[in-house]
Amino acid sequence: MQILPNIKGPDDVKALAPEQLPILAEEIREEIIHVTSENGGHIGPNLGVVELTIALHRHFSTPKDRFVFDVSHQGYVHKLLTGRYGEKFRKIRSTGGLSGFLNREESEHDCYGAGHAGTALSAALGMATARDLNGTDEHVVALVGDAALTCGITMEALNNIRSSTKRLVVILNDNKWSIAPNVGAISNYLNELITNPVYNRLHQDFEEFLEGVPGGDRLKKFGSKVKQETKDFFSGDYESSLFEKYGLRYIGPIDGHDQKLLDQYMEFAKKSEDPVILHVLTTKGKGFEAALGDPEKFHGTSPFCKTSGKSKSGKPGPSNYQDVMGRALVDFCKKDKRIVGITGAMPSGTGLKYLRDELPEQYFDVGIAEEHAVLFAAGLATSGIKPVVTIYSTFLQRAYDCIIHDVSLQDLDVMFCMDRAGLSPNDGATHHGLFDISYLRCVPRAVIMQPKDEDELVDMMKTGLEHKGQSFIRYPRGASVGVQMKDDAEAIEIGKAEPLRDGDDIIIWALGPMVQDAFKLANKIGAEQGLHVGVVNARFAKPIDSKLLIENAKKARLIVTMEDHVVTGGFGTGCLEVLQENNVQTPVVRLGWPDRFVDHGSSGTELRAANGLSPQDMEKNILDAYRDAEPKAIAADTTPVLGYPSGK
Repeated sequence: MQILPNIKGPDDVKALAPEQLPILAEEIREEIIHVTSENGGHIGPNLGVVELTIALHRHFSTPKDRFVFDVSHQGYVHKLLTGRYGEKFRKIRSTGGLSGFLNREESEHDCYGAGHAGTALSAALGMATARDLNGTDEHVVALVGDAALTCGITMEALNNIRSSTKRLVVILNDNKWSIAPNVGAISNYLNELITNPVYNRLHQDFEEFLEGVPGGDRLKKFGSKVKQETKDFFSGDYESSLFEKYGLRYIGPIDGHDQKLLDQYMEFAKKSEDPVILHVLTTKGKGFEAALGDPEKFHGTSPFCKTSGKSKSGKPGPSNYQDVMGRALVDFCKKDKRIVGITGAMPSGTGLKYLRDELPEQYFDVGIAEEHAVLFAAGLATSGIKPVVTIYSTFLQRAYDCIIHDVSLQDLDVMFCMDRAGLSPNDGATHHGLFDISYLRCVPRAVIMQPKDEDELVDMMKTGLEHKGQSFIRYPRGASVGVQMKDDAEAIEIGKAEPLRDGDDIIIWALGPMVQDAFKLANKIGAEQGLHVGVVNARFAKPIDSKLLIENAKKARLIVTMEDHVVTGGFGTGCLEVLQENNVQTPVVRLGWPDRFVDHGSSGTELRAANGLSPQDMEKNILDAYRDAEPKAIAADTTPVLGYPSGK
């Protein structure tokens, strides 16, 4: 009889006999492998924390006690142990299923949502301090990965723990990986703690605790070798670990897959009256050979075959935008040694793996440290280097002050390639890149571009590399359009839009992938309503081609803007500002994402339909606005121009 289907909550986990726990762990791994093979997801991180999460629920009691997971992509096991096994878990990351991250609206056991790294320690410290102020007695446990220690926010939180609370449990889940292998001095320091066979930090009260628990003598004997401790990371003495310099009691490292060992250490951490950090060693992808063999791929993966681990790919299609960018950057770097690429622990996700493999001297991985990545680029730019910072749109939000204060204010020559601009459907609100135009458009000197296809992406890269100043190129997740690429990229005149089809009734100004949608709408409205609908590839969200926009608005009865971005403060808003400043009264319909956070879903098509962006909804909005607009008696040539034929 299976155990997992009968786990309705943490009390059921506590009721299990010790000999049942390995069976439960195996069933959890089988469930996670099965579900992620169908839906994709963060398989590697979750397979690595099965025993650890079981131990947490054996010794603490949510929802009273608080578990704060850093990133929270490793929360699948927690979901299964808190009553979420079943159909919704089977549809995780899909429409109607569970979120791939923790979500406060999903369960009372999720005290804090996340999706970006480095947030757990600060949030947990806030909860612990609130507990102290309120006079309550709940436990607060922060589960952080070793990669989170490369985040500046985590180090800031470490600096404040001792001065803010007397009781906090920090679990350091050390698997040596973020998405790619961890980099930097912190990673090297943790490796010293792991590889030094004589280091296992024990305190006197912990030794006394071990004397009273079954199996404690074995642990105490192991810990008696502590007389020769690892050299301290900062000061070079032999008295304490780095964490103890911050005021935390350091215990470990211990085997994160030994359930009995975890139980004993977890019980001590629970009873500690001082902030304590328990260093736990886990194996990313444990229990699935394919994930063990390729931890980077199986950190977060698309659907795959459970037997072989190979992706369930359909027919070969166009290259992903990230790969087009990555290969093109290699070509540019070969021609100019001053060009370098910078990533924040995501060489594969951003396409910088090609630069890493071919020109490693022009490649920099700074770890999960987006603020540092931007500042690092700023420093390089002061000395004649041309940095290309490749960061997902949603993660660049974290470095906003650095963009303004350190790059733009000082007018430094940096190019930003912003992958995942637009939807990231399965990952949901924390990963959608729907805000970057708004947060960048107000920054002086910023040049913001978005290509309609992969060939134009490379042209925009050339444009940004030749531009002396700050340029931002946003492009979507996934496959490109599949157009024929030119042999040599051509720079685009800054702020110059591309008219693709003329019209005098309605003119659609579309940005990026919305150009394809604009053509479909133009063809449909033209065929069914007999209207002349023009299409413009805007190309630039800043500066907008004001001259062409004003000419279009004076000619047409209605201007429509389309963007894969929130309408609030976005490209369409910029077009409205241009027309208002020039006293042009032509009505404008802005089509984009509504002023709310967009949830996860199985596909962009489903999410668009749920948010008023289906083809039918967009057509209705356009036609309703057209009927309400004042007519203009101006004829126009409807012959298609530049690029796309009218039938596309």
